[in-house]
Amino acid sequence: MITEILAPHKLVSFEKIDTTIYATAEEACNATANEIAALIQHKQRNGQTTVLGLATGATPKKVYEALILLYRKKELSFKNVVTFNLDEYYSLQPDALQSYRYFMQENLFKHVDIESKNCFVPHGGIPQEMVKMHCWDYEKRIEEFGGIDFQLLGIGRNGHIGFNEPGSHVSAATRLITLDHLTRFDAAYEFGSLANVPRKAITMGVGTILKAKRIVLLAWGERKANIIQQAVEGPVTEFIPASYLQGHHNVEFILDESAAAALTRKKTPWLTDDVLWNNGMIKKAVTHLALTLNKPILKLTNNDYNQNGLSDLLALYGQAYDINIEVFNQLQRTITGWPGGKPKADDTFRPERAMPENKRVLIFSPHPDDDIISMGGTFQRLVDQGHQVHIAYQTSGNIAVADDEAFRFIDFIKDYNQQFGISNPDADKMYDEALAFLKIKKNGEKDIESLRKVKGIIRMGEAKNTCRFVGVPDNRAHFLNLPFYETGLVEKKPIGEADYEIISNLIEEIQPHQIYAAGDLADPHGTHKVCLDGIFEAMKRLKAKSSKLTAESWLSDCWLWLYKGAWAEWDIDLIEMAVPMSPDQVLKKRNGIFKHQSQKDGVVFQGADSREFWQRAEERNSATAALYNKLGLAEYAAMEAFVRWKF
Repeated sequence: MITEILAPHKLVSFEKIDTTIYATAEEACNATANEIAALIQHKQRNGQTTVLGLATGATPKKVYEALILLYRKKELSFKNVVTFNLDEYYSLQPDALQSYRYFMQENLFKHVDIESKNCFVPHGGIPQEMVKMHCWDYEKRIEEFGGIDFQLLGIGRNGHIGFNEPGSHVSAATRLITLDHLTRFDAAYEFGSLANVPRKAITMGVGTILKAKRIVLLAWGERKANIIQQAVEGPVTEFIPASYLQGHHNVEFILDESAAAALTRKKTPWLTDDVLWNNGMIKKAVTHLALTLNKPILKLTNNDYNQNGLSDLLALYGQAYDINIEVFNQLQRTITGWPGGKPKADDTFRPERAMPENKRVLIFSPHPDDDIISMGGTFQRLVDQGHQVHIAYQTSGNIAVADDEAFRFIDFIKDYNQQFGISNPDADKMYDEALAFLKIKKNGEKDIESLRKVKGIIRMGEAKNTCRFVGVPDNRAHFLNLPFYETGLVEKKPIGEADYEIISNLIEEIQPHQIYAAGDLADPHGTHKVCLDGIFEAMKRLKAKSSKLTAESWLSDCWLWLYKGAWAEWDIDLIEMAVPMSPDQVLKKRNGIFKHQSQKDGVVFQGADSREFWQRAEERNSATAALYNKLGLAEYAAMEAFVRWKF
């Protein structure tokens, strides 16, 4: 095993914008809120007005929460604050659920003492012939207040700031703009479908934004990592409007670890600074080198290391051959067809323990289909190899069922009763109520309770069908229906005590040897991340409880494995268990995914990827197998990958 050695010092920066990286989005938001609060307080002491440029969406929400908390603690007042929002969807009235005026009202304005006359948001509902004058007036008002003191920004996956889409000019002012297709895809979640997303928006221009005295851009999650790298390290270009910020005198990007992942100092840190050459860093460097040069690991030469910034590694450890062998063997040992451990086998170099031979396994699935989509092959292997597999569906997933799909089931109940002469006034009433509601339902409006229940039942039935297909009996399928999710809206409640208790009770009841959970750490606002936080908190509480009872408990023998969702995979150097799949197993997994009929074809929240879930999953799994093969290991049809979480 390679020991840890510190490389000689070197310091190179590829970043053209000041960039600060925080461990979590919450820490970053608190720091940003504190800076805004300090500015407001400073100006208050001098009898001055603070002019804030504000952004909307999930990214700045926790900044607003932190500011509200400071206000409630009487540490901050907004009496001297004027705000100008970046943008607004065109054709939406201010009271529309998806309007940014509504967002700001719900997430900041109504919770603090800011005067409504000082809150400016572009008006999305004005007639088109008045838009140009409205935009001109918006610019004039900003100037009348002395310009923006602090501009808060997010960034789109195509590099937009505000709604300044690729192609926007550096001197552009506030205007009406046509939204990019990717921007509309990303907004489809809020609107229920892509068809409901407006095609245009009013936005502050790049030129308006660049006039701000101070600019802070926030970004969270791995989905933003590539565009952040281009904006921070790449050339200034109209095709990435955020890159224009390189020319501002007082700008800072504030990121979490996931959003910073593609920056050179994170992706290839040995090129920018001294690194601790531990086992993980060496594995990262060698796999990156092999993939960059398109060579199997065992074919890497001393010259390859020297010419690609890894001469320090050679100087510390000698020949490339020795390093190559070590890393190759580590990758080889991650591959196993026995995810629950291989009975009566030497498990010294295997990812899982051989004992006990038959394990109790608990698979947590945030939605009713994540289990089969993300780890269906492993799921099947665990069942086939005799382990006692339980599935915990953490949320009902009801909002992801289309209205017409739900009504089809309600209609079926009515027709069924008529066909068999069953009198059921309650079912008839539900049919009438649902029909009446759907005729007048607005985009994003909360469903009536009966409709939500029907949607939840649909997804529960599909999950049960999948379990039967794989071979899991009904009594091992657990539907937790965590309370944080059950709002009937895209916006969820914060996870809380009731959720933690439900998760803890199930884990304690089953006392598993293995837990599998969705490890999507990159999205701090998504359901997967909230569900994972719930599992972490439950495990933490159970560990504290068990330590008081006995030093040795079932929990000390419980391993937690994390899988990824349908869109991404773990980096190759992080994978600790890779479960190969044959072509037949890939096909069986596909058929298992097909059991979730409400999520096929026209999915409500499809996102920016128009492929069906089975297509995404198969492409991801085959790509993981191809990556192993590219590095010189055996060739498989597909692979599912896992990282062990030490708690």
